[in-house]
Amino acid sequence: MTPPRLSEAGTPQETEPPAAVLSYELPTEAPAPLGLAPALPTAGTGSGGDAPETVAGTPGAGEGPAPETLRHRADFLKAAQGRKAGTGGFLLQARARGDAAAPRFGFTASKKIGNAVFRNRAKRRLRALAREFLAPVARAGWDYVLVAKPGATVVRDWALLQSDLAEAIARVHK
Repeated sequence: MTPPRLSEAGTPQETEPPAAVLSYELPTEAPAPLGLAPALPTAGTGSGGDAPETVAGTPGAGEGPAPETLRHRADFLKAAQGRKAGTGGFLLQARARGDAAAPRFGFTASKKIGNAVFRNRAKRRLRALAREFLAPVARAGWDYVLVAKPGATVVRDWALLQSDLAEAIARVHK
């Protein structure tokens, strides 16, 4: 409670009641910003089916475990000594390791490709290509390295990259 207002003479003065307080209820869901698509459905929501919905190309979309990736420079150098197949969109390097372990994949995009944005985009496209089309036909005990080409990997049509990969695999394994 606020103390009564005093006039200049020190006597209590009547005050007006406080202005009505405006109430505003916050929405339970934030609206999507203008120009952006609505949020993607989360797993388990949607059509009411037993299987959770997933977005194609994301982990859990039924593609199996992620392929093993080459991490060490020595493995990339050994793959460069193996078989090569150049295509319009990339260079495929492959070599037999001599064991029966799962195939491994490596991805390279040098600074010739462009700045970091273009290099990352090229590697993302090569990873997607390997996950969708190379993994099912890759041979056990082999290392594969996909090398991005300047001005081609980032802008080349996806269907052409797929046909490039099929051609490169055939040449490497003949």
